[in-house]
Amino acid sequence: MTLFRSLFNAAATAAAMAATLGAASSALAASDPALIQRGAYLARVGDCMACHSAPGNPAYSGGLPIDSGHGIIYATNITPDRQHGIGQYTEKQFADAVRKGVRADGQHLYPAMPYPNYRKVTDADIHALYAFFMEGVAPSSAQPPQTSMDFPFNLRWGMAVWNYVFTSDKPFQPRPAWTDQVKLGAYLVEGLGHCSSCHTPRGIAMNEKADSSADAQYLAGGDLNGWPVPSLRGMPHWTDQDIVDYLLTGRNRTAAVAGEMTAVVEHSTSHMRPADLSAIAAYLKSLPPVPAASAAVKPQGADATIRKLTAARNLTLGERLYLDNCAACHFVTGKGAERVFPRVDGATVVNADSPTALVNVILAGARTPSTAKAPSILVMPGFAHRMNDAEVAELATFLRQGWSNHAAPVTERNVKAVRTSLTPAH
Repeated sequence: MTLFRSLFNAAATAAAMAATLGAASSALAASDPALIQRGAYLARVGDCMACHSAPGNPAYSGGLPIDSGHGIIYATNITPDRQHGIGQYTEKQFADAVRKGVRADGQHLYPAMPYPNYRKVTDADIHALYAFFMEGVAPSSAQPPQTSMDFPFNLRWGMAVWNYVFTSDKPFQPRPAWTDQVKLGAYLVEGLGHCSSCHTPRGIAMNEKADSSADAQYLAGGDLNGWPVPSLRGMPHWTDQDIVDYLLTGRNRTAAVAGEMTAVVEHSTSHMRPADLSAIAAYLKSLPPVPAASAAVKPQGADATIRKLTAARNLTLGERLYLDNCAACHFVTGKGAERVFPRVDGATVVNADSPTALVNVILAGARTPSTAKAPSILVMPGFAHRMNDAEVAELATFLRQGWSNHAAPVTERNVKAVRTSLTPAH
């Protein structure tokens, strides 16, 4: 028994020494400044900052609430703090959390963390990310609130079943016909960029209906918390440069960012290299576009709308509200001003099947982020305080049917639902 105990202790000591040496080797490798810098860039590409940083808290210390519809998920502390963060994670445990949604303690993460997309991230990029989070991020002892989900979603083991059914272990698979530029764009979009987590329609189990561009539903748009999300396939109304400008500055010739995409531009895409953004644009433009939807109503026509607004006679309530509140920036042409005021004639947000996003912008306003290439913040005021539900409905209906726009009318009920969602609960 004594001999067995001695051999067991010797083996345990050797294993501990090997683990220590392995950790030391990993730390030495992670101390490479170039590796840490690459990891910092990749963290921007993955938009880790937007979800894992709450206003007023240290970077990456978590605490941001995410309404899942079945409870509130709080983003975790991913700083290298050893007690409240991920400071004790090995690189394998880090990789499992990022790509498989499994924490170091074996508990499953919810797919608010886009690990189904991150599964396509290469080992080399995971290594760089690990180096950055362990040695390039200041540790924080902040302890985010506990995630609170309704039954049965609070049973995390159920995510193992969800993962088995709805996720894949396949690595990133470029198509042979793609150019090197398109391959790079596809890797960024399908992997760290996790664009499909918002822009791909979801099934009844909140699963993405497609996981690569080989499926026509991939990046075909959908609905996110009641907001219509546009298709990214082909983007026929934008040039490659329009896409690059939008991602880099939050604005382009015809549009300005609003809603959830504002944080993506602010924390992620505005920090990316132009060459990578060009690759993303090339990939998106290579995808066959979604067939255009049939018109819900016959458009009034651009010339007819311009003539009537210019004459300012026999106006409907919606037209009068537009002249009084919108025309100074968007003009009677509905074309706005390039890179300053977005156009409303032909805008995706105006013509979406759901009017929720348009009504939200009318009520709450919008503001572009300050970015390195476009530091000025452009603000559209909200009109919730000066228009009632009936007036907002009339204005939104005019926008959706004026010029070349052809969307269905907006009701007071639509507006009331959005206004209620904007009002803080007491």
